[in-house]
Amino acid sequence: MEKFKTLTAVAAPLPMINVDTDMIIPKQFLKTIQRTGLGKHLFDEMRYTPDGKEIPDFVLNKPAYRKAQILVAGQNFGCGSSREHAPWALLDFGIRCVIATSFADIFFNNCFKNGILPIVLPQEEVDKLMDDANRGANAVVTVDLEKQEIRGPDGGMIKFDVDPFRRQCLLNGWDDIGLTMRHENSIDTFEAKRRASSPWM
Repeated sequence: MEKFKTLTAVAAPLPMINVDTDMIIPKQFLKTIQRTGLGKHLFDEMRYTPDGKEIPDFVLNKPAYRKAQILVAGQNFGCGSSREHAPWALLDFGIRCVIATSFADIFFNNCFKNGILPIVLPQEEVDKLMDDANRGANAVVTVDLEKQEIRGPDGGMIKFDVDPFRRQCLLNGWDDIGLTMRHENSIDTFEAKRRASSPWM
């Protein structure tokens, strides 16, 4: 998993509440178990017409936001079914951080496991960042996970809290496998002893 330390990028505004996982990645794209290739289907039904043409008014189709890496969203983001494809699609598009007043629990947990930083802030601070995000190409925001700070294009600073364990995992790029492999030497030692004491196993 890619490490997350400091991200400076364009923030895209998505002022919608209850954005569910089927909106993030519709069910017809869930056949794959690959984590790549889903970015082109992110928000598919909002980004494209039924015949596959881009909808110009959707935020991620606008030139200023095509390479956005931060999403400022409404409350209860990621609700609905517990599909891990939702953070996969966000990450494959390039989104590394989602900021909202609240998230669905399973989606929130899946973000951390896939290298995305979900940040929960009070409504007034999300409103300020939403206003910053509406500046288009000038909506450059810096998210510093080490300092737990967000800096807007006008230099304003917002503090945020992250669970210390999850923060360490993101800073070091540790997913579940990475956490296990930190103990690789101990695992190898145990397996060698087990083979010696129980060669029939």
